Amino acid sequence: MKATILLVAAAAIVSSAVAAEPARHILSSPDGRTVVTVSCGDDLRWSVERDSRLLLAPSRIALSTDKGEWGIKPRLRAVRRSSEDRTIAAPVYRQAAVADRYNALTLEFGGRSDGYAVELRAYDDGVCYRFADRGRSDFRVLGETAEFGFDEDYSAYVPYVNAKKGSTADYATQFYTSFENTYSQSTLTAINPGRLIFAPIVVECADGVKLCITEADLESYPGMFLSNGNSDRTIEAVFAPVPDKVRQGGHNMLQGEVIGRKPYIAQARASRTFPWRVVVIADEDRRLADCDMVWRLASECRIGDTSWIRPGKVAWDWWNAWGLYGVDFRSGINNDTYKYYIDFASQMGVEYVILDEGWSVTGAADLRQVVDEIDLQMLVDYAGERNVGIILWAGYWALNRDIEGLCRHFAQMGVKGFKVDFMDRDDQQMVDFYYEVARTAAEHHLLVDFHGAYKPTGLSRTYPNVLNYEGVHGLEQMKWSKPSVDQVTYDVTIPFIRAVAGPMDYTQGAMRNAARGKYFPSNEEPMSQGTRCHQLAMYGIFDSPLNMMCDSPTAYLKERECASFIAGVPTVWDSTECLDGRIGEYAVMMRRRGNEVYIAGLNGWTPREVDLAALAAEYAGARYEMFADGANADRFGADYRRTQGERWQPAVVTMAPGGGFIIKLTLQ
Repeated sequence: MKATILLVAAAAIVSSAVAAEPARHILSSPDGRTVVTVSCGDDLRWSVERDSRLLLAPSRIALSTDKGEWGIKPRLRAVRRSSEDRTIAAPVYRQAAVADRYNALTLEFGGRSDGYAVELRAYDDGVCYRFADRGRSDFRVLGETAEFGFDEDYSAYVPYVNAKKGSTADYATQFYTSFENTYSQSTLTAINPGRLIFAPIVVECADGVKLCITEADLESYPGMFLSNGNSDRTIEAVFAPVPDKVRQGGHNMLQGEVIGRKPYIAQARASRTFPWRVVVIADEDRRLADCDMVWRLASECRIGDTSWIRPGKVAWDWWNAWGLYGVDFRSGINNDTYKYYIDFASQMGVEYVILDEGWSVTGAADLRQVVDEIDLQMLVDYAGERNVGIILWAGYWALNRDIEGLCRHFAQMGVKGFKVDFMDRDDQQMVDFYYEVARTAAEHHLLVDFHGAYKPTGLSRTYPNVLNYEGVHGLEQMKWSKPSVDQVTYDVTIPFIRAVAGPMDYTQGAMRNAARGKYFPSNEEPMSQGTRCHQLAMYGIFDSPLNMMCDSPTAYLKERECASFIAGVPTVWDSTECLDGRIGEYAVMMRRRGNEVYIAGLNGWTPREVDLAALAAEYAGARYEMFADGANADRFGADYRRTQGERWQPAVVTMAPGGGFIIKLTLQ
């Protein structure tokens, strides 16, 4: 009898264990290599395998709202599957058209009043998921759980926010950041738990497979920071709560300082979708550099006619400190200086001149108050007569006072766009600001370049008049950074991490170039680290539809050969392909626009040879122009050699330490 009772008890335990086993739903990529598994038990978790190897360990996904806990003890009521295979036109991008091919899985949970869904997609080059509301009433999002767990202590490339070290209790002070920093490489468990990380990041898994973690289609919701607060093998998302009060302050009274935050991260409208949580998967580093995942996942274009959007180059004043000489006037923020910049732009075929900080009264935070030294309407008219557009720098607080009125006023004046600066936050309120600026500027046919900005999440697809984002440790840092800052290594890291998110306003084009060990900071006469061709190559490596020429007209006119070349490099493309590269070492990119093909190489500090023989079958015999490092570029950074001819023969190109090359092919 006793044995029978034990047998029955054991059977009951087995039955209970079977009943508690979470339901699993499988989604595969079109090529079948990537498999996403979603388990529905006491909570929701997703995991990812590629070629039967675990990449992402089971990781929790949940959304806490004031009408229920999504992803906690979920009640599954429907499962839907679908697929897509289409091509999307991309009017202002690095491709003329983008392939959008994926399999999708939608899991419906809850009832009519508290229903929600989790939508997942599997592409050949990555996976993603997002929440979607199925209710009929507005609500608040109290918090979100988005984990990215790993089964081993892999190496990761992470950019920490620029904030003082502290404990996790100090996260609130770190939500205020310019999203500019170099990368730290460490194991997952060695990530500093007291510092927030801004996306994208890259995790290097077994066999060289890289995962790039970021987000897409961020709208009316806070941006995703990342953290390893538990010092384990799991990266988790962190979100800034909604500001309670924002006061004017910061740089020249142009920033919004948050005074307290509300106990929730977003106010949400009924029936909305939330941002995509994205994991790009690359077997080779180069596949990160030309991935279109974020652009694909963004909301469709909301501008009916995009023909007025004119990408191009910009002659920029601030980096070179209005550095003109050999002229008969005092250079600075005045009419004579800007007329000189405009004449230079017109002569070189540069589409725009920017009036950076200082054209409006400092400290007033009022864009209608123009300094006495500037006759803005005269300059706009003077530029227009020479087929040059004027773009105005605008601090966040000044523009946010009257977005509609200011856009209307300056568009009527003939201004072509704004460079908006010093947002330095990505909470819901600030994300809403980006969309309002993009929409209003589009209505008045104005371009937008966001500085002091969080990473792109696809807004440039939704509003293609948004051409650039900063969110990058760009060349401006070389005006003040210590010699110990390794900008060259950073340069060959961002094509595989930051650039995955979208275009970046790095502001290259320096004509003072320092070989290794010879850089020093200078505000009035700034220089770059690396060679002249390292700077030239950036125009073929970095995506930037509104691309700065950062040095002064004086410097460019003395280096007319280089200046004329970079002025003519396109800023949007019909096709883009990364031919080769490794994170932190080098990148080689090929781009086409019409009958012109550009091949560029950007190098780290190790001298390198790049063999282009594989291009012989298609491009041998094309007319060419090539800029490559000179024989002494490792000692004198400005040393370069230019060759040209009627019949290009692909060969081995040598890149100096911190060097590069760029080739223009004109197809017959």
